[in-house]
Amino acid sequence: MKRFTDSIRMSLKTENWYAALVAALTLPDVCGNLESPEKGTKERYVAWFGRWLEPKYTSHVGADKQEHVFLNGEDLYALRCSYLHEGSVSIETQRARKILDEFHFTKPRPRMCIHNNKINNTLQLQVDIFCNDMADAVDGWYESIKEDSIIVQRMEILLIIHDPSDGI
Repeated sequence: MKRFTDSIRMSLKTENWYAALVAALTLPDVCGNLESPEKGTKERYVAWFGRWLEPKYTSHVGADKQEHVFLNGEDLYALRCSYLHEGSVSIETQRARKILDEFHFTKPRPRMCIHNNKINNTLQLQVDIFCNDMADAVDGWYESIKEDSIIVQRMEILLIIHDPSDGI
């Protein structure tokens, strides 16, 4: 899994925001499939996100400190579908969506953080923070399952880009 999370971080370092976002949106699919291949794509994606990232996108807001989920698995799955299949951040037509209509990603700026702001039904995310959050979650997930021989065995089918000098 490290090759995938390293790829996200390298894409961020070179400001290849779109590649980082594609990889970040794909990894819950990969992890969910390795963990629960018998479940459907949406079900395992939403469950994986709920366990590994939703708490980070949940805050207590207002004077009465009401719990507010800024990003849930259904809306992220809708974004994954919309962005990977259509190149769009609008999720209004996605059946999987729950609360949001759209996402607004921003590039990082020196001495500024524009992240996890909800304006009407649009969630504003800073692309580097979101992608790093995803990479960190995947690394944490891997640490939690690395002793599970069944999941580790399933990992053997994951894509590897080989060095041609290594042969076939």
